Amino acid sequence: MESEKKSLAVSDMGAWAMNVVSSVGIIMANKQLMSSSGYAFSFATTLTGFHFAVTALVGLVSNATGFSASKHVPFWELFWFSIVANMSITGMNFSLMLNSVGFYQISKLSMIPVVCVMEWILHSKQYSREVKMAVVVVVLGVGVCTVTDVKVNVKGFVCACVAVLSTSLQQITIGSLQKKYSIGSFELLSKTAPIQAASLLILGPFVDYFLSGKFVTNYKMSTGAILFILLSCSLAVFCNMSQYLCIGRFSAVSFQVLGHMKTVCVLTLGWLLFDSELTFKNIMGMFLAVLGMVIYSWAVESEKHSNNKTLPHTKNSLTEEEIRLLKEGVETGPVKDVELGESKA
Repeated sequence: MESEKKSLAVSDMGAWAMNVVSSVGIIMANKQLMSSSGYAFSFATTLTGFHFAVTALVGLVSNATGFSASKHVPFWELFWFSIVANMSITGMNFSLMLNSVGFYQISKLSMIPVVCVMEWILHSKQYSREVKMAVVVVVLGVGVCTVTDVKVNVKGFVCACVAVLSTSLQQITIGSLQKKYSIGSFELLSKTAPIQAASLLILGPFVDYFLSGKFVTNYKMSTGAILFILLSCSLAVFCNMSQYLCIGRFSAVSFQVLGHMKTVCVLTLGWLLFDSELTFKNIMGMFLAVLGMVIYSWAVESEKHSNNKTLPHTKNSLTEEEIRLLKEGVETGPVKDVELGESKA
């Protein structure tokens, strides 16, 4: 039993580590690929289509070789999920274009309370006082170290709202679909990736043209740009896999809260690799964010232990539905001999 707990903890840490490393890696690769000082590939939506195309290819090979098993999920649910996920990607790109960086960061921070409210509405999920306190500390910390100028306009505000709501709904749906159809994270990703890839590769160039005023077909590819696109796509496979894995193992709220560790890593690596400025305000914000993550982890573990203690007591009592079924069985059904399994007249 103890060894099972240890192996589970190790696999949980592995999932988080994969997500943090791949996410930070893809941000750094895309920074070099998309910045004007790099290869100036300013087609974010089309690049995301490439990401999902490679992910779909990996899933196809995995299913063909028997490494993963394909389970049935209704196409309309996969299609609905893909629409929400693509709205999230497009909304985030439009929000970044139309809003100031400060407001864009605030909209991303608002996802944690939005996910909490949506889980409460959709799944009647309750949160302890300690978890709520930890969420506030994380939001404050990341806000201090990332939010600078804040300028708001109507179009940008609408795009930010669409992005936040669709991203929150997407992350909640990932966990719901895995539980509903008893499907693994990679198997679900293998089913959604082809639909997202096809839609983003068709619509992505037009979205990017609206955002940048350039068509991807007019971009002059170089060997360096191709190598960084391949690196970005490879990291995206691990990033997508680990996202589905983490949400399936934990929850959308946990993914959002602990996911801000990536923000801390990006700021630190930006200072180390790209000579980005790291002020005292940034350092204090990162410290607050990490402290909030530690408090959140402790609060979630405490909640688990308290639930485990109360579980045996709740099992001893019958629900109203069980009592009703038992009464109906006694009144209408024949009485059975427990030992022989035979009905007595």
